[in-house]
This record gives sequence, C-alpha cells and structure tokens, in this order.
Amino acid sequence: MIEQTSIKEIKGIGEKTQKLFEKVGVSTVGDLIRYYPRGYDVYEDAVPVSEVEEGRTQTITGTVYGRIQVSGSRSMQVTTLYVKDLTGTIKVIWFRMPFLRNTLAKGGVITLRGRVVRKRDGLVMEHPEIFYPSEKYKEKLNTLQPIYGLTAGLSNNVVSKAVKQALDGLDLTREFLPDKIRMRYGLAEYNFAIRGIHFPEDKEVFYHARERLVFDEFLAFILTLRKLKDKNEKLENEYVISKKPEVEEFIRRLPYRLTNAQRKVWEEIASDMASVTTMSRLVQGDVGSGKTIVAVLALLNTAWNGYQGAMMAPTEVLARQHYESITRLFEEYDIRIKVELLTGSMTAKEKRRAYDRIECGYAKIIIGTHALIQDRVNYDCLALVVTDEQHRFGVKQRETFAKKGRVPHVLVMSATPIPRTLAIILYGDLDISVIDELPANRLPIKNCVVDTSYRKTAYSFMRKQVAEGRQCYIICPMVEESEHLEVENVIDYASALQEEMGEEINVSYLHGKIKQTEKDDIMERFGKNEIQILVSTTVIEVGIDVPNATVMMIENSERFGLAQLHQLRGRVGRGKYQSYCIFMTGSKSKETKERLDILNKSNDGFKIASEDLRLRGPGDLFGIRQSGLMDFRLGDIYQDARILQMANEAADTLTESACDWLKNLPNYEGNTSVII
Repeated sequence: MIEQTSIKEIKGIGEKTQKLFEKVGVSTVGDLIRYYPRGYDVYEDAVPVSEVEEGRTQTITGTVYGRIQVSGSRSMQVTTLYVKDLTGTIKVIWFRMPFLRNTLAKGGVITLRGRVVRKRDGLVMEHPEIFYPSEKYKEKLNTLQPIYGLTAGLSNNVVSKAVKQALDGLDLTREFLPDKIRMRYGLAEYNFAIRGIHFPEDKEVFYHARERLVFDEFLAFILTLRKLKDKNEKLENEYVISKKPEVEEFIRRLPYRLTNAQRKVWEEIASDMASVTTMSRLVQGDVGSGKTIVAVLALLNTAWNGYQGAMMAPTEVLARQHYESITRLFEEYDIRIKVELLTGSMTAKEKRRAYDRIECGYAKIIIGTHALIQDRVNYDCLALVVTDEQHRFGVKQRETFAKKGRVPHVLVMSATPIPRTLAIILYGDLDISVIDELPANRLPIKNCVVDTSYRKTAYSFMRKQVAEGRQCYIICPMVEESEHLEVENVIDYASALQEEMGEEINVSYLHGKIKQTEKDDIMERFGKNEIQILVSTTVIEVGIDVPNATVMMIENSERFGLAQLHQLRGRVGRGKYQSYCIFMTGSKSKETKERLDILNKSNDGFKIASEDLRLRGPGDLFGIRQSGLMDFRLGDIYQDARILQMANEAADTLTESACDWLKNLPNYEGNTSVII
C-alpha cells in the first residue's frame, strides 16, 4: 500500500465513508497517516473528591454513599448516586442507564472517570466510565487514546481503525532525514514517530514522536523560505521609487505626530524602494501601533512616482473599511489620487469599470481581497503590493504579477507579536522592521482575570456599557458542543445570552463555519452598531476596526496562548473610549494563574510574547494552539521554539545538493502551502 493510494482501498471504507473522510481533507492513505489526532484521552491518577475541577475530565475513587436513584421520563432516565472518599462527596449522574441501580452495590469501592460540570447544586460528574472493581483502572492508567477531528457520521473509532490499517500496510522503513542530523538532535526515526503520534504507549513516546514530526515541518518550512529569499535577493529593482517631498508635507499636516518607531520604519521602506533590489519587508507592530498609516505613506509615495500600489486585505469588509478610510483621508487633505476598490462580491458591471481604470493607469491605489490577483485584472504599472500575514505573498503570487508586467515591491504587515529571534527564522524571506511604540493618545486597556462566578457581574457591566452606546465581544473556543471538551461554545452561548440580555440588546454570533459573505454581513452590522454583543470564535482576530467596541470577554481563556489572547484583546481600545478586557477561566491551577497574570499586568505584545515563550514548554501535552499565523499540522512556534531553532541550525548545514531529499519529506507540501 503506497501513500498515493485512495483510502477506498482500506478494508471497511466504502463509498459513503470515503465521502465522509474527504470532508475532513483525507483522500489518500498519505493524507490519512498525516491526519494527526487533535488530542488524546489521558487516563491519569485519581484525585481526591475535594480537588476535582470544573470543566475537566478527571478520575475519582470512593464508595457509593446512600441510595442509587433513577428519575426522569422513559426516554431520558437519569441515574443518580453520590460517591464519597475521605475528603468529600460528589454527585454523579448517568443518562439512559437505569440498570446501574442493580449493578452498583451500595458501599462498594468504585473508580469513575468523567467530565466535571457545575450545576445549581454544585459540582457534578456527568456520565463517567465505571471501573468496578477499582483495580481495573490500573490497566488504563497513563495510557493515551487518540481523539481525531470528526464530521457528522464519522466516528472516532472508524478513523482510529482506518489509521491502524494504513500504518500496518505502509512501508515505513524509508528514512527521509539524513542520519547525521537525526543523530545530532536525538530525533526519533520516522517509522517510530508516525506510529507514536497516533498510538503512543505513554507520554514519553508521544513527546519523542511529536518532536520528530514537528522538526520535519519546521525544517521543510525554513528550507523553502531560504530558497524564496535566494530567489528574491537576485531580483533587480525594476521600480526605483524615490522619496517625494509631497510625502513629508503630508506627514507634517497630519493631526498627530508619527512616533519615532513609525518614522524609522518609514525610512527603511523608502530606502528599500529606492535601492537596486526589489523590497521584501515585514513590518511587525503591536495592535494599535499605527502600521496602516506607514503602509499609506508607501502607497502614496508609489503613486506620486507615477506607479500603482495595491493593498490586499483578508476579508471584503476589512478591504471596504480600508478603502473608505483612505478615501476620506485623501479628500480631507485634497490629495487627488484615484483609489479603487476591487472585491469578489462586486457586480460584473462594477468589476468591468474597475478593471478599465486599473488597466489604463487612472487608478493609482487599489484596495481589495484576493480578487486583486485574478486573471481578469491587468495593471498598468504595479510597483508595490501591501499584504498581511494572513495572506503571505509567496512565489505563486509574485509570478502572477510578473506575468502581468514586472515584479513589484512587497510589504507584509503583521500584528502578531513574535520575539525577534523567532521572527528572523519564521520570516527568513523578508527583512524585518518593528514598530515598538504606541501613539501617545492611546488609552491603555483595563484588564481583569476572573473565575466563572464573576459571569453575572460581567453581564451586568456589559448592559451598562451598551446603555451608554458601546458594544461588546465575547470569545468562545469552540463552535459546537464537544463530547470530549467542556468549553463554552458559540451557538449555545449566544442563544442563552440573548435570553439573559432581553430583546433590547441584539446578540449575534460568528464562527469559522459560516460562509464568508455571511461573516462580512455580520461584521458590517456590528460595525454599524446594529448588533451590540458579538459572540465569536477566534475568527474575530481578523476583523474590522470597531472604535465603539469597549468590552472583550474571553471565556475559557486558559485554552489560548498568551500571544493570541493579546491579539483578541486588541479588538477593543481602538476608539476614544476606555476599554476593558475580562479573562474568564474555569481553571484553578497555579500555572494558569501565572500565565494570565502576565496579561493582567501588561499591554505590551512583545513582552507578552517573550513571556509566553518562557512559560510554554514540553509540560503541555498538546500545547495551547495559536491561530492564524503559521498553519502547521503539529508545530506551534511558541511551545516548540526550541525545535524551531534546532531546525534552523540544521538548515545551515544542508547544502543545495543535499536538499533534494526534501521533496520526499511527508510534510513538505503542507509547509510550502503556508507561504506560497
């Protein structure tokens, strides 16, 4: 069985199951073995009843206390009992299992493993697995059972069985990594790693397997970046753009002074565009640091030199907001440069007119989405492309523009705070500038870290803010209820919140599974204050500026990385009003408190990123996922910073000829798609 073989060849996978696998992006055996678990069910030591924590799946051992009761209707019978140990008593319930009344003897010692939730009468363990007698639990202690991403109709058991068959039928003897590199860094063999990531015997096996596969991902990514940088360094500047005096006059007339950092970065950009080679530069700046005005200066200077500049936004609603704000700015300062908007949802007639104005060179600054690089668009003389980290502007896009004329300068804007040591590796194809000052007129966001008992108080505070005309965000980690994870979910949460807030306040929700046009519509309505409270997943990280939004509450904040929490916090505090961020957590662990206190005490994204790097280590089984920046299958740039640096060192030792093996690396294609 080879990697390119269709999964239909695996025993037990018929046409119906094949279609379900395709829904989660699995078409071949190779796709399947790289469909890594999204988590593991870990059977850990039992904890005393007094130490169980809300929102966690935990194990307890104790005696059945009192009577076992069965209540409810025939279709939904609830079995209830109490389990007691030396430290306390906890209520336990099962659904549709009335026979347990007979099988669980009163007073017997049992071990239970289940999810702990908070009900009106306190903490309750819901529908746990039963180990009776208790000794049976020892067989599962410290084992890890894989949990896969699923779709309706596709069970975890089906995926697990298919993966086992694929691994048994695959020739895994071939090693992709040169022996000298594997030995130098103490990395597991690929054969061991691919089996160990799916079915680890224990945590140690998991750590070794994951380390090897993350190393592969990072190495392929870094080598690809270096090839891209080599290619870029040879590109002669075909658009030599000198710094026009009109730009300095525009800066002088602005109602605020540019910070020293903004000034420095603008000078670096201007120097690049006037040099002998084409610019490829990343501008890193914290939320609210004023990156957009620096991009506008570059676009203006390009237009005043007689060329065209384009600005690519990740969503239509953000593109429209950029277009409107730049148009207003130019009208205010009597700048007679034609700004054009180009998005996918425009009518055919609107697009034709836009194409004509772009092709003849009348439109000098073009704002849009990926519609900017479609075949129908022909530029007169496109000299600058401004994009963001969500749309890494790689080889294919460069080639697209090169075919339309010549190769433009590229400016990538990033609001993700990354320690410079990592940024140099991750953006190896780009020169890096940092805007590390905030404008003096920014009101710092007020933060608080609270437990779930504060929720009612938070809702009351939001009502007051809405009554004053303000708006609020609430972030939840998941879209729908998961049987494996007790975290607040967007759909149910929004429904319950609407009931709580009443009809006067409009609550809506947003998540990644909603169509882009619908997302844009919701964000536009939120921008107009037609929606007062928006419940969302992290898709809100790339949104529009809503200066009226003053409250950000993040549920289950322990589930996110610090850098991502900081990004989410940056959605508020964009206007003249005092803004607030509430980090809600159900965890009482010391580590969680230490992590969240960093955010409580600081609004400096780069300092937070460095602290995130310090605190995140191999102690986390899965790590706390970042999102949006680098979409690796397994790797996380914060948790795996050490592996990233190892891969960077390894890349230094590989000669051009030694890189041929890279094409056989299983993660090669997945990594290049991040940047190309």
